[in-house]
Amino acid sequence: MCGNSMSVPLPAIVPAARKATAAVIFLHGLGDTGHGWAEAFAGIRTPHVKYICPHAPIKPVTLNMGMSMPSWFDIIGLQTDAEEDEAGIKQASENIKALIDQEVKNGIPSHRIVLGGFSQGGALSLYTALTTQQKLGGVVALSCWLPLRNSFPQASRNSANNEMHVLQCHGEADPLVPVMFGCLTVEKLKTLCNPSNIVFKTYPRMPHSACPEEMMDIKQFIEKQLPPI
Repeated sequence: MCGNSMSVPLPAIVPAARKATAAVIFLHGLGDTGHGWAEAFAGIRTPHVKYICPHAPIKPVTLNMGMSMPSWFDIIGLQTDAEEDEAGIKQASENIKALIDQEVKNGIPSHRIVLGGFSQGGALSLYTALTTQQKLGGVVALSCWLPLRNSFPQASRNSANNEMHVLQCHGEADPLVPVMFGCLTVEKLKTLCNPSNIVFKTYPRMPHSACPEEMMDIKQFIEKQLPPI
């Protein structure tokens, strides 16, 4: 995917139960891998959809005292005014666009691809969708925020996804990425995309994680955006 791709293992994949005519590319959160989310999607799979859960490269994370861990980009802080790793975010986004291009070469049109992620991965999925010229089938943004938000709307002026459908979900008891981040993000998204295509769901008592109700909402969103053909 990028210059250090040799050190990044191949994505965890849940193959389609029949011929794949659509795909979901889902990005895990900080310090995680794609394996757990691949297992989660195996539990809600749609027969014609292939699920691709890539692994982030290992890199030092300022927020965690410089410790090295799987991370799409550096996180300096979690405050709304924290400095951001602009170069790292943009490079990671280019890597994800290359992954989308690879699926297009494999025969799945970009408009039949839903991009998504959790926490840091959700942030990257939003940024990528809003800055790519690849028309996507939708975005699933879980427990996350919009990175480099002050670069918009300029950053999205060439985007093919101003009409994209977004399912944004957040736990009301999230201590790491407070639900207020989700509220601020959805309000920003409504200025960049068609507001009627954006759905924001919150889940009482859910911390920085997923829950069965959320997973069913994701399943229904994917089935609606990527119907059988």
